[in-house]
Amino acid sequence: MAKTRPGSLAPKSKPGKKDLDSFTIRGTNKVVRVGDCVLMRPPDNGKPPYVARVEKIESDSRNNVKVRVRWYYRPEESLGGRRQFHGAKELFLSDHYDVQSAQTIEGKCIVHSFKNYSKLENVGAEDYFCRFEYKAVTGAFTPDRVAVYCKCEMPYNPDDLMVQCEVCKDWYHPACVDMTIEEAKMLDHFVCFECTEDDAKRSQNGFHSSPVSDSDEKVMLFLD
Repeated sequence: MAKTRPGSLAPKSKPGKKDLDSFTIRGTNKVVRVGDCVLMRPPDNGKPPYVARVEKIESDSRNNVKVRVRWYYRPEESLGGRRQFHGAKELFLSDHYDVQSAQTIEGKCIVHSFKNYSKLENVGAEDYFCRFEYKAVTGAFTPDRVAVYCKCEMPYNPDDLMVQCEVCKDWYHPACVDMTIEEAKMLDHFVCFECTEDDAKRSQNGFHSSPVSDSDEKVMLFLD
């Protein structure tokens, strides 16, 4: 199976086709419905499966089942490529639609919102997340800017541990404040160097596990 060129038109409906409510993945008892996210077989067996959202399911007079899908892109498939803040399970919901044989569907998956993904205690093989929509032809993102954190001024990567200063409320990567991951995990309280230098008083509150739920955000990084 191969993706069509972004921007190309999907084939028009032909007589004898009918819409289906669902489709059972061959060799399994997993049922795919419109709105589900699925894993689809790539042409190169050495590559990870494509990820798509099912928009429509239909069959023809010979009972061949086709699915109209909206592709998710991995960061490395985008024009800008993978960047440091992109998570290992991050996807972009593109404006690239396609029609494929339902037989190329290998399984189902879940594409979480960024916030919900960050709250998962255990990330499974079928868990992904999306925080951007992506225009496949132009490479533009929506939203086109994100909050940045830490001294390095990078957006949050949910794969990376961060600690929050109890005074200024900014978030820091342990390595950026001369701390190991193991040391950061053992912290009950944290005050950054700048706030310590200002003789700030330590708060009695512990830090959260990620900046996603916090409302304090620094400057924004524009995405090209």
